[in-house]
Amino acid sequence: MPSTEQQHCIIILWEFLLKEECEAPFITAYSAEGTWGEFFKKGKGFIRTELLRDTENPRRYVTIDYWNSVEEYEQFRKEHRSEYKQIDEHNEKLTERENFIG
Repeated sequence: MPSTEQQHCIIILWEFLLKEECEAPFITAYSAEGTWGEFFKKGKGFIRTELLRDTENPRRYVTIDYWNSVEEYEQFRKEHRSEYKQIDEHNEKLTERENFIG
C-alpha cells in the first residue's frame, strides 16, 4: 500500500535565453549530470535538478532545482558562495538573458 506521507520540497526556477550556437555547452553546464548538477550534489538537502527546453523557442530553457528546504538551499549558497559565483560567471557567456523566476 502506498504511503500517505508526502515529501515536501521547494523548487528554484531559472529561465535562460541562449546565445546562438551555445546549446551544447549550455546543456553540459546545466543538465542534471552537468557542472551545476554535480555542484549541487554537494549540498545537504539537494534532491535533483531538471533542464527543460521550450518547444516553441529552442533557445529558451528553464532549470528546476529541487531542495528539501529554503534553509538548506540558502545554507549551501552561503557555504559555497565563491564556487557558485565562479561557475555562474563562467557560464554567463552562454546566454543572452538569465531570469530568476522564484
